[in-house]
Amino acid sequence: MSNDSQRDRLIELVKELAVEHGDFTLASGKKSSYYVDMRRATLHHEAGPLIGHVMLDMLEEAGFGAGEVEAVGGLTMGADPVAAAIMHSAAARALDIDAFVVRKAPKGHGTGRQIEGPSIRGRRVVILEDTSTTGGSPIRALEAARAEGAQVLAVAVVVDRATGAGERIEAAGVPYLAALGLEDLGISAR
Repeated sequence: MSNDSQRDRLIELVKELAVEHGDFTLASGKKSSYYVDMRRATLHHEAGPLIGHVMLDMLEEAGFGAGEVEAVGGLTMGADPVAAAIMHSAAARALDIDAFVVRKAPKGHGTGRQIEGPSIRGRRVVILEDTSTTGGSPIRALEAARAEGAQVLAVAVVVDRATGAGERIEAAGVPYLAALGLEDLGISAR
């Protein structure tokens, strides 16, 4: 399947599986007439792998191609399946990209780590999120990754809600990339 047809199929699946219309309160506390429940797509047998390929293609097109990105991850739990999908898609292309998970707070026992998985210290990483409204979750993950000694190349989301996340993340000093926008999903920003 070509890059464009993979993206087109992913759009169809996200619309079918993840987009709901009604009255919703978002994690940010804001009200919305639609909700994009990306876990219904990121954990789906067909959509999940497509997300990995589409996100990897997007990273490559943005200049973060083979060998540039060493690991991907973000704040648990929205980023977790996206990171795993990219890791598997990269492996299918003979690329070495690890995944990592950023806990909301460091563990209170054992190693006390906030970031789980292979070490990201001194490595080039991309912070992920499934969908972002305010950018709060990716910024928390970005700060944790920097504190761990990683070089954060970018923040990449599957769906951008066009509500300021990109501007906040770029103000934190990294590019903001989104695979899909509201217009792709047939949603008008209100």
